[in-house]
Amino acid sequence: MKNTINLLKFAAIVGNILFVLWILFNGISEGFVGTTLEKISYLSLMLLLVTNSILLLVNSNSQKVPD
Repeated sequence: MKNTINLLKFAAIVGNILFVLWILFNGISEGFVGTTLEKISYLSLMLLLVTNSILLLVNSNSQKVPD
């Protein structure tokens, strides 16, 4: 059970980071052109993904999962 939870946390963190990098790559290739609403939504999505990754890392160090 503990290994499964750790694997899912790792997969979520890696997925979040890859998605943020994909958004940045697309922004670079398009020259960061878009409407103000698009820019705000992309920035807030990236902020939420980074926050999620940080919380998963911090929570995994402080909370013990039963075997």
